[in-house]
Amino acid sequence: MRVVADFHLHSKYSRATSRDMDLDNISKWANFKGIDLVGTADFTHPFWFSEIKKKLEQLPNGLLKLKDGKGPNFILTTEISNIYTWQGKVRKIHLLIFAPSIDTVLKINNKLSTIGNLYADGRPIIGISAYNLAQIIFDIDPRCVIVPAHAWTPWFSIFGSKSGFDKIEECFQDLSDKIFAIETGLSSDAQMNWRLSALDKISLISCSDAHSPQNLGRELTVFDLPEPSYEGIMDALKTKNPQKILYTVEFFPEEGKYHFDGHRACNIVLSPKEAKTAKNICPVCKKPLTIGVLHRVDDLADRDENYQAPNFPGFKKLVPLQEVIAISLGQGKVSQAVMQEYLKLINIYGNEFNILVDTPLEKLTANQPKVLEGIKAMRQGQIKVEPGYDGVYGKVEIILPKDELSQESLF
Repeated sequence: MRVVADFHLHSKYSRATSRDMDLDNISKWANFKGIDLVGTADFTHPFWFSEIKKKLEQLPNGLLKLKDGKGPNFILTTEISNIYTWQGKVRKIHLLIFAPSIDTVLKINNKLSTIGNLYADGRPIIGISAYNLAQIIFDIDPRCVIVPAHAWTPWFSIFGSKSGFDKIEECFQDLSDKIFAIETGLSSDAQMNWRLSALDKISLISCSDAHSPQNLGRELTVFDLPEPSYEGIMDALKTKNPQKILYTVEFFPEEGKYHFDGHRACNIVLSPKEAKTAKNICPVCKKPLTIGVLHRVDDLADRDENYQAPNFPGFKKLVPLQEVIAISLGQGKVSQAVMQEYLKLINIYGNEFNILVDTPLEKLTANQPKVLEGIKAMRQGQIKVEPGYDGVYGKVEIILPKDELSQESLF
């Protein structure tokens, strides 16, 4: 049974997140996107946890469902920000926590409420090390799973150029064998991660990190399981079984806002080679550049950039449907015209995943011919991306047979 999953997102109680990120809207948009399993997000926030308990029911398989029985399955997840000093350097690591039951979440929240202010943010800051947090979580329930979030972004990740580590073992020490998956993040894809032999035993997941319902599913992880269950998902990740983890769905990593190096304040964007030539200093203000994901992967990699991993789950690179429509029509992503066309296509094909992945190209139709051409061009890889840098998303171009449509700004 195929299970399309998006584990990492945020509720309305997280900073810079849409007020529409409630359970009903998450469920509705998960259906639009073709997501079968979605993270609850933010289970550490007391108000959100109350909504989870009120609106969702625990299933025997360790997952949850809206009490009306509609929509996708949910899995208990949260993201925690660990900010601490280790070996003379400030570390800022974001971790995804997976829990198998409401009772386990209650114990986690009771413990963490004595360490940090869980009311302050859906993604709370906990001023202890990632290692110490892992000790707490695993002591509460060894069935919990910890996944380093957006593992390569500069500021808040395990391998981040600004505050991370060079190895998982440096961060988690004797608990490293319990860390068996990382999240690729929007600015890296599976092939970039394959370049590190140190990650050969580590499963890769991709998730949306959505702060609004429309951004759900922009990255996904696709499983094949006898039936969906908490234990089944975690066993697939632990064993890195390519028969169970089919593939990830990735942003074109250039579109991520930390792919290249740069300095946003000076409008400077550089490839890793250019940044190294400049000694990682901004040529305008002479301050250090923000070193992006590709540069950081280059620094830690022990394999060529074209390395093809044998017998690993694969990946697909896609542009989300709303963006394809917006580019094709020359409209903003949140415009009424784009939303109308989006909903028409969802009504025809059932969900976005069917449109972008499943339906054969020859069977695709659309009310707008340009939109159909845009979908086909995207699926055939007729894409150019101006890389993102220092918090600025990249710009996508979809190249059509007789035209070229540009995305000036969709974010």
